[in-house]
Amino acid sequence: MDPHRHFQTLARYNAWATQALLAALERVPEGDYRRDCGLFFKSIHGTLNHLLLVEHRLWRVRFQGEVPQMASLDQEVEADRAALASALLLEAQAWMPLIAAWDTSRFDELLRYTTLRGTAQSLPFSATLTHVFNHGTHHRGQITAALTAMGQPAPELDMVYMLQAQAHSNI
Repeated sequence: MDPHRHFQTLARYNAWATQALLAALERVPEGDYRRDCGLFFKSIHGTLNHLLLVEHRLWRVRFQGEVPQMASLDQEVEADRAALASALLLEAQAWMPLIAAWDTSRFDELLRYTTLRGTAQSLPFSATLTHVFNHGTHHRGQITAALTAMGQPAPELDMVYMLQAQAHSNI
């Protein structure tokens, strides 16, 4: 398996699913968007903020070989709903050129970084990158469950729908 192709697919899915979720959230009233609906980061807004913070401002920074500048996993990065959505879409796209730039051997190496508590850590590069994309899927699933509980329509976010759409657009 070509790791570039595999992880590019995961990055495209992450961007596609983020865009589909944000489109569904446009019709959610502000009160529902911000209320504590029992998610780990309480609200839809809190969960989206966490995704921006952790996937992009923490993990992508680490994968770029840099040190993240953050205090906690729940600090608010963007209070404005529209700005948060724009940032999520923009940041999701940033994974693709990063993945394309890595040498194939990189996927078999370790990702070395320092945790937020200052501890040196080494994890398998590919497995940790998989974690980042799975993390987004997990939290998007929480948000779609919250939408359903609110009586709002939730988007179909299974990867197969993206793959089917891409297959039809390449015909």
